[in-house]
Amino acid sequence: VQLQAFGGGLVQAGGSLRLSCAVSGRGFSEYVMGWFRQAPGKEREFVAAIRWSADSPFYGDSGKGRFTISRDNAKNTVYLQMNRLKPEDTAVYYCAAGRSDTTVVYRRDYDHWGQGTLVTVSS
Repeated sequence: VQLQAFGGGLVQAGGSLRLSCAVSGRGFSEYVMGWFRQAPGKEREFVAAIRWSADSPFYGDSGKGRFTISRDNAKNTVYLQMNRLKPEDTAVYYCAAGRSDTTVVYRRDYDHWGQGTLVTVSS
């Protein structure tokens, strides 16, 4: 399984971006898909996750109320719509795939990672 994230870029505070993560390989619909982010000098943190059924997305504190995760199983793609961006959202955003039946917020829950896409929010 290979993941490729794209869609990052430079945006002004208050703006929006949509990140995409294309997954190649079998079994996409079986995976929990997650987004994490890592700002310079900080630990990688959980942003959002979605199970195959897409009926119960999970959000970390950083994403609640402003970010929306979704997936298209027919296209093997997961998305992260980010609205009302803030300078503190500046980070490299990573998508990940895992098969956890329980937790989805820890890095250990995921087996495959994309290369990351940089989001920079200017004030």
